[in-house]
Amino acid sequence: MNFARVREKIAFILLGATMLIIVLPILLIIWYIVSNGAGAVTWEFITQPPRNGMKQGGIMPAIVGTIILITGTMAFSLPLGILSAIYLVEYAKDNFFTRLIKLSIVNLSGIPSIVYGLFGFTLFVVYCKFGASILAGALTLAIMSLPVIITATKEALEAVPQSFREISLSLGATKWQTIRNCVLPYAIPGILTGTVLSLSRAAGETAPILFTVAAFYLPRLPHSLFDQVMAMPYHLYVISTQVPNMPLKLSFATGFVLIMVVFLMNLVSIVLRAHFRKKKQW
Repeated sequence: MNFARVREKIAFILLGATMLIIVLPILLIIWYIVSNGAGAVTWEFITQPPRNGMKQGGIMPAIVGTIILITGTMAFSLPLGILSAIYLVEYAKDNFFTRLIKLSIVNLSGIPSIVYGLFGFTLFVVYCKFGASILAGALTLAIMSLPVIITATKEALEAVPQSFREISLSLGATKWQTIRNCVLPYAIPGILTGTVLSLSRAAGETAPILFTVAAFYLPRLPHSLFDQVMAMPYHLYVISTQVPNMPLKLSFATGFVLIMVVFLMNLVSIVLRAHFRKKKQW
């Protein structure tokens, strides 16, 4: 019995050490960015457009552009991803074809973002003639986000007990009524998790928007879906590598604001997830 406890303690120590090895570098990176960039984040920096070759002013167009792209990505990817997962879980038969689709979805989530950028450039910018625009960028990011949303939604739907479906159907409800009223409400926390993970990734991507939407310097807000926009990931890349004599604190400040945007997205997701989990009765 004592030997079993010793092994258990050793396992706990190893698990804790592994967690520290993973978490500590992330915390150090965040602390380094915050300590170097928080001092440069002022009200002017957040609300003013850049000027003097982006060496002065703020990053307001980049913040707005990032929010627009995230909103467009969610508008295109969320309905399609949820409906696709519902079909795979609730309607599709388990055969070779559906298993191949599920395997393809998992593989698509591991494709480098630069490949999605080239695909979006070829399809939306060149073939569909959208040009470098919000529409092309949002569609490209939506395609990149779909595998994660579909996978997370599928797992959330599969986690709902089968008895919920059986009882609903036995009471005379249709298949869709069962899904809408007895399955989806309990799967929403898992769906939110997958959605926020995919959108957080999209918010920080540079390669896809580099080919499809991002502008080097555009100190004004867009007026239509066919306009280019500045975006924080690309803006951070530009001021860090392409602008000579750029104050380093501005690069760190831009990174800090981008981290805060992603943090706020995750915070909203946590609040909504907790709200829906309170309604669970199992």
